[in-house]
Amino acid sequence: MRSHPEVLWAQRADKVYLTIALTNAKDIAVKCEPHGLFNFSAIGANDENSEVSLELYGNILPEGCKTQMGLRNILCTVQKEEKGWWKRLLKSDQKPAPYIKVDWNRWCDEDEESVNGSDDDDLKYASDDDGSSGDDGMLYLPDLEKVRGI
Repeated sequence: MRSHPEVLWAQRADKVYLTIALTNAKDIAVKCEPHGLFNFSAIGANDENSEVSLELYGNILPEGCKTQMGLRNILCTVQKEEKGWWKRLLKSDQKPAPYIKVDWNRWCDEDEESVNGSDDDDLKYASDDDGSSGDDGMLYLPDLEKVRGI
């Protein structure tokens, strides 16, 4: 039986980030075709076959597609053929499948990209966690007066 893992996506003017949630994946195969076809297959936990086939909104450069495997997900960077923001991830204007979701942790609006700079280090976001910390990004700093005993 084949299943569809969750796919999170975000974009920049020159690339699309696809994070495929699949724990302990093996036999990973990724194929990018110039006309925008992205195919992914792997064997996940319990030897379950997982596949994703996406017809992306625009053309891509297969030689610019990169993949990195983590313990909990596979991170793919897909290079767009032409620099520019896509209206959506998929060519079809129908509602995407329920397993395709926006990656809000990596999302950047078109007008924010120049402020934040570009992600030249494509896969620097690779990590073994899912990006959620449970503390809403708050940094814990102890009260220094109490620590010093003042």
